[in-house]
Amino acid sequence: MESLRDCTTSSSTTSTPAFHTLRQARRAALNRVFAAVYSCAILALLYHHALKLIHSTSLASFFMSLSLFISDIFLAFMWVTRQSFRMNQVYRSEFPEKLKEVVNESDFPALDVFICTADPYKEPPMSVVNTALSVIAYEYPAEKVSVYISDDGGSQMTLFALMEAAKFASHWLPFCRKNNLVDRSPDAYFASNHTSSSETEKIKIMYESMKIKVDNVLERGKVDDDYIIGEKERPAFTKWTNEFTRQDHSPVIQVLLDNSKDKDISGHLMPSLIYVSREKCRTSPHHFKAGALNALVRVSAIMTNAPIILTLDCDMYSNDPQTLIRVLCYLSDPKIRSTLGYIQFPQKFHGLNESDIYACEHKYLFIANPAGMDGLSGPNYVGTGCFFRRRALFGGPLTLIAPEIPELNPDHVVDKHIQSQPILELAHKVAGCNYGNSTSWGYKIGFKYGSLVEDFFTGYRLKGEGWKGLFCNPKRPAFLGGVPISLLDVLNQCKRWAVGLLEVVFSKYNPMIFGTRNIGLLMGLAYAHYSFWPSWSIPTTIYAFIPQLALLNGVSIFPRVSEPWFFLYVFLFLGAYGQHLLEFVLVGGTIQRWWNDQRMWMIRGLSCFLFGSLEYLLKHLGISTTGFNLTNKVVDDEQSKRYEQGVFDFGVPSPMFVPLVMAAIINLAALVRGLTKAFMGRKLEELFVQVFIAGFVVVNSAPIYEAMVLRSDKGRMPIKTTSVSIFLALALYVLFSHTLRN
Repeated sequence: MESLRDCTTSSSTTSTPAFHTLRQARRAALNRVFAAVYSCAILALLYHHALKLIHSTSLASFFMSLSLFISDIFLAFMWVTRQSFRMNQVYRSEFPEKLKEVVNESDFPALDVFICTADPYKEPPMSVVNTALSVIAYEYPAEKVSVYISDDGGSQMTLFALMEAAKFASHWLPFCRKNNLVDRSPDAYFASNHTSSSETEKIKIMYESMKIKVDNVLERGKVDDDYIIGEKERPAFTKWTNEFTRQDHSPVIQVLLDNSKDKDISGHLMPSLIYVSREKCRTSPHHFKAGALNALVRVSAIMTNAPIILTLDCDMYSNDPQTLIRVLCYLSDPKIRSTLGYIQFPQKFHGLNESDIYACEHKYLFIANPAGMDGLSGPNYVGTGCFFRRRALFGGPLTLIAPEIPELNPDHVVDKHIQSQPILELAHKVAGCNYGNSTSWGYKIGFKYGSLVEDFFTGYRLKGEGWKGLFCNPKRPAFLGGVPISLLDVLNQCKRWAVGLLEVVFSKYNPMIFGTRNIGLLMGLAYAHYSFWPSWSIPTTIYAFIPQLALLNGVSIFPRVSEPWFFLYVFLFLGAYGQHLLEFVLVGGTIQRWWNDQRMWMIRGLSCFLFGSLEYLLKHLGISTTGFNLTNKVVDDEQSKRYEQGVFDFGVPSPMFVPLVMAAIINLAALVRGLTKAFMGRKLEELFVQVFIAGFVVVNSAPIYEAMVLRSDKGRMPIKTTSVSIFLALALYVLFSHTLRN
């Protein structure tokens, strides 16, 4: 920690301009005025629903009025909580050039980088290699950087890939320095319009050769002897015996590069690269990614104990070699440093198709909302692209929670060599599967257990302990990651989020109670908005079926066009969607991507949010569920082609597609029936709102109709899914009609 204090002292004692600035969004006042007006409209709508409930003339009308009332209560709650992001949006700028003029490199603090992977077949080793190489090549003193790879799958193929990466790094790092590269992920650099030269072609051939070797090993499923060239490498693979499985194995820690002695071909030291596969056993809980991160916190504390920790997903490479200097612009400011726990960069992505059909960009989650939270006490931790102060993982700013051994203390100074026997023995010990049991790990210190969304939960708990976060969003993205290219992968990822968020809602840390009391009203509401995301399934499902089923039976449940209440609905709809569109465009989105974003909210509400809520319920009833699933990051050529063309991929059967097809069928039938009845019976004024809602869903369901009827490729809707959906849609219509008649 000494270097971090030195860095702070150097900057504070020199009369230089600030290393960063802060400004408030100009539209904050307008947001507050609009929130007040819109809130009055919501209250009026709820009053209208109450009147309809009181004057219901039948059980069926009472049921429909109650359904819409409940739906609009949830929509109102989500809208109100969302306003917390709009009350005080701020934007920051950093000046790394000024910092480098004032602070000596010798005073820069050390950095430990954590990269997590868990399955070489879903998270290709070459993706891990590119991420590792991109941070190894940071413009930062090499002796101060250590990169730890957590392999929770315990794969010898991943270890082999990293060994090859260590060899390639000795050529790649000098190449980056000599040519002053900005793209320091080899894959990204060679895919760009790079300068062609004999040197470039030589390094490219080396990279392609490494890639072929790694892919061949992955295809074989093991590392054969003919791939192990160096005698120093061979002992590392002896732990992979017949008894070694990904769920049951002893810890593996392998130092692949040592920043105190390993040099590149130009004679410069290289950062450390350490492979870690924590111990696993079937009888001990491993707490998914949070457990893997805590194992890295402990192992890194024993080996290097840097005061700054960067966490990265295995497919999110560094896109700017000066990112760490930007971080120091804030960490060197004594005015904010005492309570600054972490600095979060936005998740941004490469490989998005032109219209982002699956809305993976998440403009609100990763850009707009963090800017709003930054004006309160900071953005939430989103699992990657985040720089932590190690001290923040050990209790609040004023209360240090000491770990069980002094070597894990954030202020402990490592005075032994990284590969010395005592260091390696203790590192293996703290990587044991039972080490953290009956201790504070995961509960009071480290990354927090208790939710599948460990990133969300950890950031939230740190705020409750008194730490603040900070949102850094430079023009050039600091990190770029991959996106899922099939709808099922997108929905499975979102379903996992839904389960984890509900675990937070139904815990003692509920944001509406614990949050508003401990971190302030607005911040508590912001976390409540995220935590209650799965509740979108309630209004989405109701509005996707109830008005349409009523329309099919000729029953009007909304005000006539000529009634004053109709204009209230118009204002609420246009106000919400207009504000949504404006914010989306202001953070760099396009109208086409906005349309796909709101379409995906409808799809999520009818699928992953609904099924995530069901999975959470079954889990707490003691019924086995699928649990944690990795997002597939392997690119299939046919899927990739469809994605680039902007075509939805439904090729793999899933129960989550059934409600989507049911809604598409019922809404299309309702639209046809409603238009026929409206024009032939001149009832358009009476049925306009229901016809509009049905038409809105039909337009949004265009990819579903196309996949059901017009396509013959492998990404079309499975026939079985269509058949089951048609049967259930008919059954739902018959049941609803029977209820109305009785």
